[in-house]
Amino acid sequence: MEKEILNKHELDSIITRITFQILEKCKNFENLALIGIKRRGAILADRINEKIQEYKNKKSPVGYLDITLYRDDLTEIADYPELSGTEIEFSVKSKNIILIDDVIFTGRTARAALDAIIDFGRPEKIILTCLIDRGHRELPIQPDFTGKYVPTSIEEKINVKLKELDGMDSVSIEK
Repeated sequence: MEKEILNKHELDSIITRITFQILEKCKNFENLALIGIKRRGAILADRINEKIQEYKNKKSPVGYLDITLYRDDLTEIADYPELSGTEIEFSVKSKNIILIDDVIFTGRTARAALDAIIDFGRPEKIILTCLIDRGHRELPIQPDFTGKYVPTSIEEKINVKLKELDGMDSVSIEK
């Protein structure tokens, strides 16, 4: 059973609010860069960057991060994992990195992303931003900005659908 918890308009409002939180926290716009965790985090990074351009009339550098080889469960997920490639074409050194993902759950994806970013250099700061926080952390990692906190049971699943991948925008919970 799947129940919609965010529709297209609510999702857009949350992305707008997160954008304003980022702009408020990062006063030095020239030092700002966005990195989205592939796949849906990358799409959200592009959307946030579009809103930054809308409000600041400037774009930030955007990178896309494939964390597959940094996962701590790599040997459990597949014999030959499918890689989608990391695309970071700017120096992360001394930047304020906004790390963006769709859902934070155990914290393991965020940990893998932190390790991957550090391999590119030493940023000034990494600010974790997640659309949905469903709780149940296994690691002491919390997002700086969260679109919506959705308490879930371990058995439930959050489904984020974005039009670029799924043909529609919505967030639902599946029991």
